[in-house]
Amino acid sequence: MSCVIFGAGKISRGFIGHLLYISGIEFTFVEKFDSLVDLINERKEYTVNILGNSDKNCVVKNVKALGFSDKDEIAKAIADADAVFNAVGGKNLGEIVPFLTAGIEEKAKKGGYLNIVTCENWKQPANILREGIAEIISEDAKEYFENNVGITEAVIMRSAIESDAELLKKDPLIVNVQNFWELPVDSSRLKGELPKIEGLKLIAEFTGFLERKFYTYNAANGTTSYLGALFGYEKIADAAHDERILKILDGVYQETAKALSLKHNFPLDEQLAFTLTSKNKLQDYTIVDFIERNARDPLRKLGPDDRLVGSARLVDSYGIKPENLCTAIAAAIYYKSEGDEFANKLGEMRREHGVDYILENVCKIDPNGTIGTLVKEKIELLKSEGYINE
Repeated sequence: MSCVIFGAGKISRGFIGHLLYISGIEFTFVEKFDSLVDLINERKEYTVNILGNSDKNCVVKNVKALGFSDKDEIAKAIADADAVFNAVGGKNLGEIVPFLTAGIEEKAKKGGYLNIVTCENWKQPANILREGIAEIISEDAKEYFENNVGITEAVIMRSAIESDAELLKKDPLIVNVQNFWELPVDSSRLKGELPKIEGLKLIAEFTGFLERKFYTYNAANGTTSYLGALFGYEKIADAAHDERILKILDGVYQETAKALSLKHNFPLDEQLAFTLTSKNKLQDYTIVDFIERNARDPLRKLGPDDRLVGSARLVDSYGIKPENLCTAIAAAIYYKSEGDEFANKLGEMRREHGVDYILENVCKIDPNGTIGTLVKEKIELLKSEGYINE
């Protein structure tokens, strides 16, 4: 029993690799950066600290990694694998397509099933991989690919936090993670079966689950991050205890819960109970997570299908006024961070072209429509209260 994990970052080490290790399944990381590959192969182990539950801390041993230059070895590892996982970041999915394709071509010679599980906070990552592989796979392996290879999606709900400098000196690969153990996976796109992995939760009606997570957790994270930045906080948990933010955050939960309940026929009280898992995570002081990390790249996070605007559009489509989501969007439009090139670009757009330009060109919404008008009203409200001074 073996698996391959593309990416060796915090989620790959601190969640996927951790679950595989405690399940007794061997795995190999495939990593773009040679320095990280060398470090993994040199140390051969790393520590996973479970925040708030140190009894479950774990040293993951016998770890190995391959670099992108090890093309033949990567293909062989995939051919020998029972499953492949990837957590490389949505923007980088295209880079791993050639490696996956070569591995599938090798696997086709051996036969059997292969499942690729995407672990990305990205729109339709499984489709991106399937379409990319289909374009370049050899004719000899095409039938095998179509009939024997499943490409499906997981939802990553465990946070992985960078360790402080002192801990990193002792163990440069150490990861601090949330005390969360479930790995929900879309079972409808699997071929054959996945290995028996600790925490694996197979879900047949995955679209509803995925949207439930995204419009609950991601919308709440965006709300807390951008309002927290506006109010001068550095850490997520501190911002999530501020009464001003909590009032808006609770409103966001109400708005998204009503819309999701209507769209997917979830009982409203069940969805509202689910929001508490998100709120508890944001308020957990053992998860030392920084607003800057979560608010980074506001141009992407203000996109039409992303956490705030996408949520507002969903809510609006069911006749619910997205009052609180629009407050969060207003805060995001005025997000500032000197070290964030995208925040700086957003600021230039705002100063040179105005808010209507951002609404139309970044958020892709009508500046004078329901959401656009409401966002501008919230901007004026935040200005009148002294939180926006531009």
